[in-house]
Amino acid sequence: MNIDLPVDYDQMDIHDDELRKFEVEGAPPLPVPSDQGSIEHEGARIWYSTYGSGLPVILLHGGLGHSGNWGYLVPALVESGYHAVLIDSRGHGRSTRDARPFSYELMASDVLAVMDTLLLKKAALVGWSDGACTALILAAKAPSRAAGVFYFACNMDPSGVKPFEATPTLNRCFARHAKDYADLSATPERFKTFAEDVGLMGRTQPNYSAHDLARISVPVVIVQSEHDEFIKREHAEYLARSIPNAEFALLNGVSHFAPLQRPRGFNAAVLEFVAKVLLIEGSDGAS
Repeated sequence: MNIDLPVDYDQMDIHDDELRKFEVEGAPPLPVPSDQGSIEHEGARIWYSTYGSGLPVILLHGGLGHSGNWGYLVPALVESGYHAVLIDSRGHGRSTRDARPFSYELMASDVLAVMDTLLLKKAALVGWSDGACTALILAAKAPSRAAGVFYFACNMDPSGVKPFEATPTLNRCFARHAKDYADLSATPERFKTFAEDVGLMGRTQPNYSAHDLARISVPVVIVQSEHDEFIKREHAEYLARSIPNAEFALLNGVSHFAPLQRPRGFNAAVLEFVAKVLLIEGSDGAS
């Protein structure tokens, strides 16, 4: 499935392919939350916020980022009648961490703990980069809690990663992440160490085999961007072939940062998937 992102924009839309706007301003501020708080789990304080009402959609951000990076998507979900749940991954944003190395399994357990606190039996999961790995691992380990996974821009074994090449766009994104970390984190002086630790996780995890992928039983769409700086398209296609009944979707004209570059098209792809999986689950209650 190819998704052509719009090229005509009115003043309500954004076209920020080089992340110049994001570097200076960040994503738009999130709306006023319906609920906001934190939980203590596995040696960390995990921050969350919720918006709107209806069937729940959990948004999991990428490495080095935080929940505020979903500023374009949250209003679209709320306007469509969903209950958007945002979580800062451990060590990211307002969440803390303990001395253990980062791991996707540990972050998936944090998400389940937030779901338990909010009394969410099941939710659609939307993951971006590291958040996509966290979402799919949660779905693999606790399939009864995941209505489906929108898996954008990540790998499930190290072979799926391209050799790193610095670009001006990546540098702008990194600069924004550094500023946001300094503003939000309980350890604002530790960004360099934080980035090294997150990078180590990304280089060495996850390590799912084709056999592991074949055991995933929830609806999944593997979403790849045309110009992704980090993830090989052939790896995304392999994931879609290896996960039973998974779909593959290509976002044209964007890169690893599609939710910030051309949010109208990205939001449309998310809403299409969420409507599909929550319609299936609505009869037995996804919340």
